Amino acid sequence: MARARIEEAGPSARLSDGTIARVVPSRFAGGWELDVDGTPQSHVDLDDPTHLHFEYIARMAAVVDLLRLPGQPLTAVHLGAGALTLPRYVEHTRPGSRQQVIELEQPLVDLVRAQLPLPRGAQIRVRIGDARDVAGRLPAGLAGAADLVVSDVFAGAQTPAHLTTVEYFRTLSALLAPEGVLLVNVADGAGLSFARRQVATVRAVLDHVIVLAEVQTLKGRRFGNLVIAASASPLPMQWLPRLMAAGPHPAKVAQGAELDEFARGARVSVDADAEASPKPAASVFER
Repeated sequence: MARARIEEAGPSARLSDGTIARVVPSRFAGGWELDVDGTPQSHVDLDDPTHLHFEYIARMAAVVDLLRLPGQPLTAVHLGAGALTLPRYVEHTRPGSRQQVIELEQPLVDLVRAQLPLPRGAQIRVRIGDARDVAGRLPAGLAGAADLVVSDVFAGAQTPAHLTTVEYFRTLSALLAPEGVLLVNVADGAGLSFARRQVATVRAVLDHVIVLAEVQTLKGRRFGNLVIAASASPLPMQWLPRLMAAGPHPAKVAQGAELDEFARGARVSVDADAEASPKPAASVFER
Protein backbone atom coordinates (compact mmCIF):
# COMPACT_ATOMS: atom_id res chain seq x y z
CA MET A 1 0.00 0.00 0.00
CA ALA A 2 1.92 3.03 -1.08
CA ARG A 3 0.96 6.13 -3.03
CA ALA A 4 -1.25 8.48 -4.97
CA ARG A 5 -3.87 7.27 -7.41
CA ILE A 6 -2.38 6.93 -10.87
CA GLU A 7 -4.32 8.75 -13.59
CA GLU A 8 -2.14 8.23 -16.64
CA ALA A 9 -3.35 5.99 -19.42
CA GLY A 10 -1.28 2.89 -19.99
CA PRO A 11 -1.60 -0.78 -20.90
CA SER A 12 -4.68 -2.01 -19.07
CA ALA A 13 -7.00 -4.95 -18.44
CA ARG A 14 -10.59 -5.07 -17.18
CA LEU A 15 -10.99 -7.46 -14.26
CA SER A 16 -14.04 -9.58 -13.42
CA ASP A 17 -15.40 -7.03 -10.93
CA GLY A 18 -15.22 -4.24 -13.51
CA THR A 19 -12.11 -2.56 -12.12
CA ILE A 20 -9.23 -1.61 -14.39
CA ALA A 21 -5.67 -2.82 -13.89
CA ARG A 22 -2.85 -0.77 -15.41
CA VAL A 23 0.91 -1.06 -15.66
CA VAL A 24 2.40 2.43 -15.38
CA PRO A 25 5.83 3.95 -14.80
CA SER A 26 6.58 4.46 -11.12
CA ARG A 27 6.81 8.15 -10.31
CA PHE A 28 8.87 7.75 -7.18
CA ALA A 29 10.96 4.59 -7.43
CA GLY A 30 11.77 3.94 -11.07
CA GLY A 31 10.57 0.75 -12.69
CA TRP A 32 6.86 0.00 -13.00
CA GLU A 33 3.75 -0.24 -10.87
CA LEU A 34 0.61 -2.31 -11.18
CA ASP A 35 -2.36 -0.13 -10.27
CA VAL A 36 -5.86 -1.58 -9.77
CA ASP A 37 -8.69 0.95 -9.56
CA GLY A 38 -6.45 3.54 -7.97
CA THR A 39 -4.78 1.16 -5.54
CA PRO A 40 -1.08 0.51 -6.15
CA GLN A 41 -0.70 -3.27 -5.93
CA SER A 42 2.90 -3.99 -6.92
CA HIS A 43 6.20 -2.43 -7.93
CA VAL A 44 8.64 -4.14 -10.30
CA ASP A 45 12.12 -3.16 -11.42
CA LEU A 46 12.92 -5.40 -14.38
CA ASP A 47 16.58 -4.40 -14.27
CA ASP A 48 16.96 -5.17 -10.56
CA PRO A 49 14.49 -7.63 -8.98
CA THR A 50 16.08 -6.96 -5.57
CA HIS A 51 14.83 -3.34 -5.72
CA LEU A 52 11.72 -3.67 -3.54
CA HIS A 53 9.92 -0.36 -3.20
CA PHE A 54 6.97 -1.38 -1.00
CA GLU A 55 7.94 -1.78 2.64
CA TYR A 56 5.97 -4.93 3.34
CA ILE A 57 7.51 -6.74 0.35
CA ALA A 58 10.97 -5.81 1.59
CA ARG A 59 10.09 -7.26 5.01
CA MET A 60 8.88 -10.47 3.38
CA ALA A 61 12.07 -10.66 1.34
CA ALA A 62 14.12 -10.31 4.54
CA VAL A 63 12.45 -13.47 5.83
CA VAL A 64 12.97 -15.25 2.50
CA ASP A 65 16.69 -14.47 2.74
CA LEU A 66 16.88 -16.41 6.01
CA LEU A 67 15.23 -19.60 4.77
CA ARG A 68 17.49 -22.63 4.40
CA LEU A 69 21.00 -21.84 3.10
CA PRO A 70 21.71 -18.59 1.23
CA GLY A 71 21.04 -19.00 -2.49
CA GLN A 72 19.55 -22.46 -2.08
CA PRO A 73 16.46 -23.06 -4.28
CA LEU A 74 13.11 -23.01 -2.54
CA THR A 75 9.71 -24.55 -3.11
CA ALA A 76 7.21 -21.70 -2.79
CA VAL A 77 3.48 -21.11 -3.14
CA HIS A 78 2.23 -17.54 -3.60
CA LEU A 79 -1.46 -16.70 -3.18
CA GLY A 80 -2.10 -13.47 -5.04
CA ALA A 81 -0.01 -12.61 -8.07
CA GLY A 82 0.07 -8.84 -8.38
CA ALA A 83 2.99 -8.12 -10.68
CA LEU A 84 4.85 -11.20 -9.38
CA THR A 85 7.31 -9.07 -7.43
CA LEU A 86 8.20 -11.62 -4.75
CA PRO A 87 8.37 -14.61 -7.14
CA ARG A 88 10.80 -12.56 -9.25
CA TYR A 89 12.87 -11.85 -6.14
CA VAL A 90 12.97 -15.53 -5.18
CA GLU A 91 13.95 -16.54 -8.72
CA HIS A 92 16.72 -13.92 -8.81
CA THR A 93 18.19 -14.64 -5.38
CA ARG A 94 17.58 -18.41 -5.42
CA PRO A 95 17.84 -19.64 -9.03
CA GLY A 96 16.17 -22.97 -9.67
CA SER A 97 13.37 -22.41 -7.16
CA ARG A 98 10.05 -24.10 -7.94
CA GLN A 99 7.21 -21.64 -7.51
CA GLN A 100 3.44 -21.88 -7.83
CA VAL A 101 1.38 -18.69 -8.04
CA ILE A 102 -2.40 -18.61 -7.59
CA GLU A 103 -4.31 -15.66 -9.05
CA LEU A 104 -8.03 -15.13 -9.58
CA GLU A 105 -7.79 -12.86 -12.62
CA GLN A 106 -6.53 -14.24 -15.92
CA PRO A 107 -6.62 -10.75 -17.56
CA LEU A 108 -4.29 -9.42 -14.85
CA VAL A 109 -1.83 -12.27 -15.39
CA ASP A 110 -1.92 -11.69 -19.15
CA LEU A 111 -1.30 -7.96 -18.67
CA VAL A 112 1.65 -8.51 -16.33
CA ARG A 113 3.23 -11.17 -18.53
CA ALA A 114 2.93 -8.95 -21.61
CA GLN A 115 4.21 -5.74 -20.03
CA LEU A 116 6.59 -7.11 -17.37
CA PRO A 117 7.94 -10.39 -18.76
CA LEU A 118 9.31 -13.01 -16.40
CA PRO A 119 12.97 -14.01 -16.67
CA ARG A 120 13.60 -16.68 -19.27
CA GLY A 121 13.71 -20.12 -17.70
CA ALA A 122 12.02 -19.09 -14.44
CA GLN A 123 10.14 -22.03 -12.90
CA ILE A 124 7.08 -19.97 -11.98
CA ARG A 125 3.72 -21.60 -12.75
CA VAL A 126 0.57 -19.50 -12.50
CA ARG A 127 -2.73 -21.21 -11.68
CA ILE A 128 -5.98 -19.31 -12.19
CA GLY A 129 -8.76 -19.46 -9.63
CA ASP A 130 -9.82 -18.53 -6.12
CA ALA A 131 -6.79 -18.65 -3.79
CA ARG A 132 -8.39 -20.86 -1.17
CA ASP A 133 -10.01 -23.23 -3.64
CA VAL A 134 -6.89 -23.74 -5.73
CA ALA A 135 -4.63 -24.04 -2.68
CA GLY A 136 -6.76 -26.96 -1.56
CA ARG A 137 -6.39 -28.66 -4.94
CA LEU A 138 -2.66 -28.31 -5.58
CA PRO A 139 -0.73 -31.45 -6.60
CA ALA A 140 -0.31 -33.94 -3.78
CA GLY A 141 3.47 -33.63 -4.08
CA LEU A 142 3.29 -30.08 -2.68
CA ALA A 143 1.63 -31.19 0.57
CA GLY A 144 4.19 -30.77 3.34
CA ALA A 145 6.86 -29.69 0.84
CA ALA A 146 6.72 -25.87 0.66
CA ASP A 147 9.57 -23.92 2.22
CA LEU A 148 7.53 -20.76 1.77
CA VAL A 149 3.81 -19.98 1.48
CA VAL A 150 2.80 -16.35 0.93
CA SER A 151 -0.75 -15.04 1.37
CA ASP A 152 -1.00 -11.58 -0.19
CA VAL A 153 -4.48 -11.44 -1.71
CA PHE A 154 -6.46 -8.26 -2.23
CA ALA A 155 -9.67 -7.49 -4.09
CA GLY A 156 -9.01 -3.81 -4.71
CA ALA A 157 -7.72 -2.58 -1.34
CA GLN A 158 -9.24 -5.32 0.84
CA THR A 159 -8.48 -8.96 1.64
CA PRO A 160 -11.65 -11.05 1.06
CA ALA A 161 -13.23 -12.44 4.21
CA HIS A 162 -12.87 -16.12 3.27
CA LEU A 163 -9.09 -15.64 3.09
CA THR A 164 -8.80 -14.52 6.72
CA THR A 165 -10.08 -17.59 8.60
CA VAL A 166 -8.66 -20.46 10.61
CA GLU A 167 -10.01 -22.86 7.99
CA TYR A 168 -8.07 -21.01 5.27
CA PHE A 169 -4.82 -20.97 7.24
CA ARG A 170 -5.15 -24.68 7.97
CA THR A 171 -5.24 -25.27 4.22
CA LEU A 172 -2.06 -23.24 3.81
CA SER A 173 -0.28 -24.84 6.75
CA ALA A 174 -0.83 -28.27 5.18
CA LEU A 175 1.44 -27.17 2.33
CA LEU A 176 4.36 -26.27 4.60
CA ALA A 177 7.43 -28.40 5.08
CA PRO A 178 8.26 -29.04 8.76
CA GLU A 179 10.44 -25.91 8.89
CA GLY A 180 8.51 -24.03 6.20
CA VAL A 181 7.31 -20.48 6.83
CA LEU A 182 3.94 -18.85 6.12
CA LEU A 183 3.98 -15.12 5.37
CA VAL A 184 0.72 -13.14 5.53
CA ASN A 185 0.30 -9.53 4.43
CA VAL A 186 -2.19 -7.76 6.70
CA ALA A 187 -3.38 -4.21 6.05
CA ASP A 188 -5.02 -2.35 8.93
CA GLY A 189 -5.42 1.04 10.55
CA ALA A 190 -6.14 2.69 13.89
CA GLY A 191 -6.72 0.19 16.68
CA LEU A 192 -5.50 -2.75 14.61
CA SER A 193 -8.58 -4.83 15.45
CA PHE A 194 -8.35 -6.75 12.17
CA ALA A 195 -4.59 -7.35 12.52
CA ARG A 196 -4.99 -8.53 16.12
CA ARG A 197 -7.63 -10.97 15.01
CA GLN A 198 -5.41 -12.21 12.17
CA VAL A 199 -2.53 -12.82 14.56
CA ALA A 200 -4.83 -14.77 16.90
CA THR A 201 -6.13 -16.78 13.94
CA VAL A 202 -2.70 -17.71 12.59
CA ARG A 203 -1.54 -18.62 16.11
CA ALA A 204 -4.46 -21.03 16.37
CA VAL A 205 -2.91 -22.96 13.46
CA LEU A 206 0.86 -22.52 13.80
CA ASP A 207 2.71 -22.38 17.11
CA HIS A 208 5.55 -20.02 16.27
CA VAL A 209 4.61 -16.52 15.11
CA ILE A 210 6.29 -13.13 14.78
CA VAL A 211 5.05 -9.86 13.28
CA LEU A 212 7.14 -7.40 11.26
CA ALA A 213 5.99 -3.83 10.74
CA GLU A 214 6.89 -0.17 10.80
CA VAL A 215 6.86 1.08 14.39
CA GLN A 216 3.95 3.52 14.07
CA THR A 217 1.89 0.97 12.14
CA LEU A 218 2.41 -1.65 14.85
CA LYS A 219 1.26 0.90 17.42
CA GLY A 220 -1.94 1.43 15.42
CA ARG A 221 -1.19 5.08 14.76
CA ARG A 222 -1.50 4.93 10.98
CA PHE A 223 -2.87 2.65 8.28
CA GLY A 224 -0.24 0.31 6.94
CA ASN A 225 0.94 -3.23 6.36
CA LEU A 226 2.01 -5.80 8.92
CA VAL A 227 3.69 -9.06 7.92
CA ILE A 228 2.92 -12.18 9.94
CA ALA A 229 5.60 -14.88 9.76
CA ALA A 230 4.59 -18.26 11.17
CA SER A 231 5.86 -21.82 11.28
CA ALA A 232 5.19 -25.15 12.99
CA SER A 233 8.87 -25.13 14.01
CA PRO A 234 10.61 -22.53 16.19
CA LEU A 235 11.79 -19.51 14.26
CA PRO A 236 15.54 -19.16 14.97
CA MET A 237 16.15 -16.40 17.51
CA GLN A 238 19.11 -15.18 15.47
CA TRP A 239 16.53 -14.06 12.91
CA LEU A 240 15.34 -11.19 15.08
CA PRO A 241 18.34 -8.83 14.95
CA ARG A 242 18.87 -9.66 11.29
CA LEU A 243 15.26 -8.84 10.45
CA MET A 244 15.50 -5.60 12.42
CA ALA A 245 18.71 -4.67 10.63
CA ALA A 246 17.19 -5.50 7.23
CA GLY A 247 14.63 -2.73 7.65
CA PRO A 248 12.97 -0.88 6.09
CA HIS A 249 13.40 1.49 9.01
CA PRO A 250 12.09 2.17 11.55
CA ALA A 251 11.57 -1.60 11.80
CA LYS A 252 9.89 -3.57 14.56
CA VAL A 253 9.69 -7.33 15.19
CA ALA A 254 7.03 -8.34 17.71
CA GLN A 255 7.23 -11.80 19.28
CA GLY A 256 6.75 -13.70 22.54
CA ALA A 257 5.12 -11.80 25.38
CA GLU A 258 4.69 -8.69 23.25
CA LEU A 259 2.69 -10.68 20.72
CA ASP A 260 0.67 -12.30 23.52
CA GLU A 261 -0.37 -8.82 24.60
CA PHE A 262 -1.00 -7.71 21.02
CA ALA A 263 -3.48 -10.54 20.40
CA ARG A 264 -5.02 -10.62 23.88
CA GLY A 265 -8.81 -10.81 23.69
CA ALA A 266 -8.89 -11.05 19.88
CA ARG A 267 -11.31 -13.64 18.52
CA VAL A 268 -10.11 -16.28 16.10
CA SER A 269 -11.69 -15.68 12.70
CA VAL A 270 -13.79 -18.60 11.39
CA ASP A 271 -15.82 -19.02 8.23
CA ALA A 272 -19.07 -18.33 10.08
CA ASP A 273 -18.13 -14.79 11.17
CA ALA A 274 -15.23 -13.72 8.93
CA GLU A 275 -14.89 -10.13 7.75
CA ALA A 276 -12.85 -8.57 4.97
CA SER A 277 -9.94 -6.36 5.93
CA PRO A 278 -10.82 -2.68 6.46
CA LYS A 279 -10.94 -0.45 3.43
CA PRO A 280 -8.34 2.33 3.66
CA ALA A 281 -9.23 5.95 3.11
CA ALA A 282 -8.27 7.35 -0.29
CA SER A 283 -5.76 9.62 1.47
CA VAL A 284 -3.61 6.57 2.31
CA PHE A 285 -2.39 6.54 -1.30
CA GLU A 286 -1.63 10.25 -1.49
CA ARG A 287 1.78 11.84 -1.01
